[in-house]
Amino acid sequence: MINISISTKEDRKSYFSFFKVHYYFSLLKPRVMYLAIFTSIVGMIIAPGELSIFNAFLVILAISIGSGAAGALNMWYEIDTDKLMDRTKDRVLPSGLISERGALIFGILLSFISIILLYLASNLFAAGLLGFTIFYYVFIYTVWLKKSTPQNIVIGGAAGAFPPLIGWSAVTGSLSLEIFIIFLLIFLWTPPHFWALALYKSDDYKKAGIPMMPIIIGNKKTVNLIINYSLSLLVVTLMLSYYYSLFFSILGLSLSLVFVYLAINLRRFIDDQINFEKKAQSLFYFSIIYLFNIFAIILVDNLIWNYS
Repeated sequence: MINISISTKEDRKSYFSFFKVHYYFSLLKPRVMYLAIFTSIVGMIIAPGELSIFNAFLVILAISIGSGAAGALNMWYEIDTDKLMDRTKDRVLPSGLISERGALIFGILLSFISIILLYLASNLFAAGLLGFTIFYYVFIYTVWLKKSTPQNIVIGGAAGAFPPLIGWSAVTGSLSLEIFIIFLLIFLWTPPHFWALALYKSDDYKKAGIPMMPIIIGNKKTVNLIINYSLSLLVVTLMLSYYYSLFFSILGLSLSLVFVYLAINLRRFIDDQINFEKKAQSLFYFSIIYLFNIFAIILVDNLIWNYS
């Protein structure tokens, strides 16, 4: 007979929370995962080649699990940091709804499952790239860069740019200049996206000891960096126009110009803290819309081109 002893109130809380699936699902960072899924699907669809519907489903599932695994390991490592920040203190780990050990095991298990599944569904190159992405996000960004340099999100942002490469390589077994330019789009989008957040959440980052750009170099210089990166996005959009139709060129460049306008507009309010934070928040939310729509336009353009 098996005897399960749950001696304390905290032990009971930890034990029974294991069965609360939604707590574990929140460890996967669903909003980040959805974006990774979408960009990887676009990478798969625009890649030259084919996968069976069943294998394509398994590839998407593997990338989803891998993205969630990286998120879970990130949250496990950053539990003490999350306790200090207003926007993260209510997550399941700081709240004690899941044990730290449970989160660690969950993240490691999902990592191995995702890599093996992707290998079985596609090829070794794609599986290796997924494994490297998890490693990069957890060890290079979370453990090493995030609290050690204001360039954290610049270098670490590469982790979020890998999913379309993984989707593409799952179909082709290789990479190309086109998909590298798409990688560059996300890579250059990431810093202004998070710096916009840091402009109106700088106190949060300061409490947690995370050296975001506004804390280190001030708002004015950070805005200048955001403008430079937004102009770089405009250049990358022009580069992508070579591969796609006038449909992409018009809509993609229009979105990029709006991004540039919102970035430049921040300068007008640099001495008006209340309105400045509102404008920074607007840029942050627009940047999410921007990236989703750029990839949606690429997808629609590809479908129109292939089926017209």
